[in-house]
This record gives sequence, C-alpha cells and structure tokens, in this order.
Amino acid sequence: MDIICMGEMLIDFTPGKEERSYVCNPGGAPANACIAIARNGLKTGFLGKLGNDDFGKLLKATLDKDGVEMLCPELTDEAVTTLAFVTLYEGGERSFTFVRKPGADILLNSDDVKEEMIQNTKILHAGSVGMSANPSREAHFHAMEMAKKAGKLVSYDVNYRNMIWSFEDAKAVVDQVLPYVDLLKISDEELDFVGGEANIPNVMKENNISVVIETLGSKGAKFFFDGKEEVVEGHKVKAVDATGAGDAFWGGFLSSLLMSGVSKTEDLNEALLRKALEYGNASGGLCVQKMGGIPALPTKEEIEAFLA
Repeated sequence: MDIICMGEMLIDFTPGKEERSYVCNPGGAPANACIAIARNGLKTGFLGKLGNDDFGKLLKATLDKDGVEMLCPELTDEAVTTLAFVTLYEGGERSFTFVRKPGADILLNSDDVKEEMIQNTKILHAGSVGMSANPSREAHFHAMEMAKKAGKLVSYDVNYRNMIWSFEDAKAVVDQVLPYVDLLKISDEELDFVGGEANIPNVMKENNISVVIETLGSKGAKFFFDGKEEVVEGHKVKAVDATGAGDAFWGGFLSSLLMSGVSKTEDLNEALLRKALEYGNASGGLCVQKMGGIPALPTKEEIEAFLA
C-alpha cells in the first residue's frame, strides 16, 4: 500500500441553490486526501470509524467507488456519523458547524491500528481533528509511533478547527505530535502553532522534521527544506468553493512524491519538492472550481491536462 490516511470521514452539508437548502457531500480532511491520492492511481487505505447509519453507508460506498481500502470495515452502533454544515463566503472561503458529540470518527481506538498495516505502507498521513478527543487521539499517537519505529514517512496536517477545540488544547497536542512528523502541512493562518513563519526552521531542527509546507491559498505554497525555502506560485482560477482544496493540494503533493519513488526522507530533494508543489497547486486549483469536497477532487489525467 502506498499510503494510509487516518482520522475523520464525515458528511459536509454545503449550501444548495435554493435559500436555506443544503447538499449532502462526503468529506473529512484525511478522507479527502486519501481519495485525492487514489484518483492519482495509487493504492490507498483509510483508517477511521463510520457510524452504522445511512450517512456511514454512503461514506463507505464513496471509499469503495474510488478503490480505497477501508481498514475499519465494520460500521459502529456507538455513535452516528459526524456531520459538518458549511457556510460559504465571497471568494469561496468557508466556515464549519460540526455535529459531533461524539461522532463515530472519534471512536477509533488503538486496537484498530494493526502493526501489519503500518509495516505494509510507505506513508502514514493524519491530522489534528482526529486527535481532538480520546480514544481517537491515543490511536493516532499509537499509529505514528509505530510508523516512526518502522521507518515509514509520517505526514501531518495541522488543520485547526476552532469549532471543535480551543487553540491551547490543539497546540498542546500538535507540540506532542511534531517529533513524529517528517512532512508537515500548515496554512498561513495556522503559523501560531509553530511560533510564526520565522520560527519554522527552529521547529524543524528541534523536532527533526524534514519538510514543512506552508499553504498560501490562491498564492500557492512555500516549502522549507534543508535550510532553504521557496514559494511555488498557485494558479489564477475562479473559485466557487474552497471545501477540500487544501486536501486536494496535499493529496496531489503526496501523490507526486510517491509517483517519483519517494519512500523515505533520504529520497527528498528540492527538485522533487518543487515538482510536487506544482502538482499539488494544480490539484487544489481544479478542486476550488467545483462545489463540494470529494466530488470536486481531480483525477491524475485532469491534473496533467491542467498543467499541460
């Protein structure tokens, strides 16, 4: 398997065409990234819990359709599938209201993380939302520790959501996560988690992080690697919905690394990172031109045509 993405998969209710109407779309950052990578022809697995309800069944069918292996195939009766209502603003920006007290995604536990699955993947990817409460938080730490010991690449998306937990609580968890991380994704709005952009090289050195990618929205993304930093510009497109755009970007970025044969930190270099950011920017640029998270994620063929 090329990558395991662990954490939340949920239903995004995005605004419909009629006033006060919503359209049900599959979403959740790790699941979005997982399907984005699957659409690049790579072998993916999703490690997360879904509720035994109509929404959970819809999400399971979504994973099946894109050929993603569901590593927790049994739907749970202990909680309903998590829901998120999306509010859109001018320019495609958005905010979220979560229905999650608790949601099925937070019930992932350490027993769901099998050593065999970690041994058989190249990258483990996770994010902070799945670490906002236990038992899922403990499961994430267990998986990342296992991946680190096995010499696997660990990817992490800060992906802070203030409707779920406070900055202070989230930062305390992120601080504990950083020593496990090889590839860190952080937005320009989340820089307080690392003490500001100027402090990124120090955080990398302290935690032995190989690469930090700062996303800059429509301006593209910036990489920090081996004492160097560089901005790779984005594409000018008409954005209608930014839901899933960061995940489309990261899915494209990780896909490019995997397709270039990267499986350990020693394989990384500036040229590969630049190429991966160009690919990720194209993936994100295509995503924002359509409504919804997962439905808007592009295929490898669409990304290559866009870049051409």
